[in-house]
Amino acid sequence: MLARTRSLLLSSHPGPTATVTVLAVVLGVGTGLPAWRVVVLGLAFLAGQLSIGFSNDWLDAARDRAVHRSDKPVARGDLPVGVVRGAAWVTAALTVPLSFALGWRAAVAHLVLVASGWAYNVALKRTAFSVAPFVLSFGLLPAVVTLSAVPPATTAWWALAVGAVFGVAIHFTNVLPDLDDDARTGVDGLPHRLGRVVSGVVAFAALAVAAALTTLGPVLAGQIGRPGVLGVVGLVVCVAIAVVGVVRVVRRPPDRLLFQLIIVASLVVAAQLALSGTSLAV
Repeated sequence: MLARTRSLLLSSHPGPTATVTVLAVVLGVGTGLPAWRVVVLGLAFLAGQLSIGFSNDWLDAARDRAVHRSDKPVARGDLPVGVVRGAAWVTAALTVPLSFALGWRAAVAHLVLVASGWAYNVALKRTAFSVAPFVLSFGLLPAVVTLSAVPPATTAWWALAVGAVFGVAIHFTNVLPDLDDDARTGVDGLPHRLGRVVSGVVAFAALAVAAALTTLGPVLAGQIGRPGVLGVVGLVVCVAIAVVGVVRVVRRPPDRLLFQLIIVASLVVAAQLALSGTSLAV
């Protein structure tokens, strides 16, 4: 039972699931949501991200076996695909009431976010529009947070843009290590069409743009007069990560470190927003 539970957790894509959930919680705290709303927000995101992760391993089971993915429990035979399929539907069902507990506006935004992730798993990952679900989902993340307030607040344009641009970076770096395996199983998304080096450069350029928007967006929107110390530090850290990423992409084959660098940068930005007191709402 313990081994099966561990395999099921691994099938949920625990790294990205935990990261997105933490991002939502940190932004919720930074926005000033009451403690109970932050808890519900975290549970809603956790359930939604679990459903996306489980559906990915369920729907990709055959192709993961074909390329002998040793990091996938279903592909290794550690877990029946039916168990992962059931977990995907159960967590998707739980996402609905948890989302509506935050209000109907936040619920609609969050359910569109989750549906976008499922759409990627079902079909869009094989098309030139593979990046679209990431742009939409991560662009909506700050909107779910501000719409969870009472009364619901309109999200600042720059916050939506930061999420959307981060979505580009996350998608490209996540698939780069799998380009060869994907090619053998018929997956031909946008990064596959652009190639390894171009995709890597685009990903880390997107990171730099997202960092710049985080620091300068509130100034351009008239929310603050000038960037604070935390904003400048966050920008410098993210640009440094972007430079490291581009160098690695150009000099060596892609690995999981590229995706991990983007995750670290996203947490830096979330912490920057939460600690600086910059409002995500208009």
